[in-house]
Amino acid sequence: MLGITQLAVCPPMKIVVILFLVFIVGSLFSALYFLVRDKGQGTRTVKALTVRVTLSVILFALLMLGIYTGVITDKLQ
Repeated sequence: MLGITQLAVCPPMKIVVILFLVFIVGSLFSALYFLVRDKGQGTRTVKALTVRVTLSVILFALLMLGIYTGVITDKLQ
């Protein structure tokens, strides 16, 4: 797999990660909708992108915490 380490993740953590990714993509598309709908004049686009960035930072922190605590390991079960 081109030298990329596969990570073993417990099932509840997989669900959390997938949910975060769904919300991040949903926020991205809502920002696109607000951009087109408001013709770039409103603040809803900025708010939706702020939510997306915040969710991305939280997901990154959760992944780092999962690796640190051993919930996510580099060994397949």
